[in-house]
Parts: sequence; C-alpha cells; structure tokens
Amino acid sequence: MNFTLGFSPCPNDTFIFDALVNKKIDTEDFDFKVRLEDVETLNNLAKNEALDFTKISYGVLPLVTKKYTVLNSGGALGNGVGPLLISQTPVDFNEVENYAIAIPGENTTAHLLFSLAFPNAKRKIFKRYDEIENAVLESENVLGVIIHENRFTYMERGLYKIIDLGNFWEEKTSFPIPLGGIVAKRTIDEKKLMQVDSLIRESIEYAFEHYPLITDYVKQHSQEMEEDVMKKHIDLYVNKYSINLGENGRKAVQKFMEIYRNTRENADQVMVSGNELFLKEE
Repeated sequence: MNFTLGFSPCPNDTFIFDALVNKKIDTEDFDFKVRLEDVETLNNLAKNEALDFTKISYGVLPLVTKKYTVLNSGGALGNGVGPLLISQTPVDFNEVENYAIAIPGENTTAHLLFSLAFPNAKRKIFKRYDEIENAVLESENVLGVIIHENRFTYMERGLYKIIDLGNFWEEKTSFPIPLGGIVAKRTIDEKKLMQVDSLIRESIEYAFEHYPLITDYVKQHSQEMEEDVMKKHIDLYVNKYSINLGENGRKAVQKFMEIYRNTRENADQVMVSGNELFLKEE
C-alpha cells in the first residue's frame, strides 16, 4: 500500500523517519513516497491536501483540521525548544514593535508565538527559516525569529538574543511548546492511520535504540551541519512527546488552538476543535 509522506530534511525529522522509510523496521505492506521540504512548503502542501501524511507546523493546523487529523507520534513538542527573537545589536524588549521582523513563514508556530508576545508588531517579513539570520545581518532595522539549527549557531555570527519566545509561551500557559505535528488525511481508513501511527512510533524507538549513532540518512540531508549540532537538534526536538503526545501534549495543542481562535477572525469557520483534532489511541 503506497502513501505519500512529507517531512523536513532537519536532523530531528530524518532521525524520526529513517527506520520507517528505509525499512529498517517491518513496515508490513506500507510503502512511502517521501517528499523532503522546509516546513513552510509542507504547510502549503497540507493546505492543498497534496500529501497523505505530513509534518506541519502547528501554526497551520487550524487551517487544515477539517481535512487532516493529528497523529499521536512523530511530532515536536517540549520545554525550552521554542523560537528565539534575535537582533544585530542589543535591542530592548519594549522597542521590538518599532522594527521590521523576519519570520519563518506566515502559518508557522513561530509566527503565532511571536504574535502572542508582541501583538502590536505589524512590520512582518515572511522568509524561509534559513534566510532569517542573513536578513538580520544585513540590516540593524530588521529583527529575526529563528528556529531549528539556527538556535545553536546565531551567537557564532555575532547576533544577540532578545527573548526566547518558547519560554514566553511556557510562562503564559504552563504547557510544553507545540512546534510541529504529523497529520494524516481523514479520508484514509482509521485502522490504516493507527497502523502508520504505530509504525512511526516504532521508527523513533528504533532510532533511540541506536542513538547516539548518526546514520548516513540523517547526515546526507543535514546541509553539511556539524555532527554535534545534529545531536543537539535531535536532543532538543525528539522526546517523549515525539513518541506519544499523551494527555499533556494534547492539552498543549488544544491551548494553541484556543489562542488561535481568540486572535483570528472567522477561526471557527475553518477549525475542528477538542478531541476531534486527534487520531484516537490504540
């Protein structure tokens, strides 16, 4: 049985899906045609219903809940894993709204977390996540919201952290930060969805059994990243919530959706809410 599957080339995603897509575990009669893209591209593909299973930013989840359900395994939530707001020179928290802000995509968790902290900031520039640092370096008048490996490298380029937007979320909500999840088309038979969900969990468990080995699959997609940065990436973004959302993870996603509903016009027209968001557990 063939399905399309989208995820990013970042080490946390390739770590999660390596055993599944390369059949290091028994995938039964399932085969996956993989599409590797940055998260904003994956978000847009989900909005167009282009993939059967895909990683998305939770920032786009409200726009796709009627077509996709959230799986229990494979996502990225956690504490201390949120986006950072950075600048070329030190900037006071109270001055942020006077600057242009480079953000990694409109329908991203990073954008919602930034909006939660700075609701009056209007001068937003949406770019690929790997273009943000350069945008900040090129102008003192541009601040940037960084994610993924840039969290570990921005200081090497002489940039400054203004605020950890993940910490801001945690202080406001007391929940882990819902960064990205794995969703599946609701048109697929629920039994098959549960089987794939179980296989994703098994793929993660296989990866952890062999960790700290960094496989060739992870390395070949890591854009010449140093191995210690790959490990930091995995350690930060792959955790118990990746294996299973659990009750606390589900509550975090529901809180995220509640904030979206309260800050966006006509949100109720496009959203599924409550436990209907999620694939049931076995």
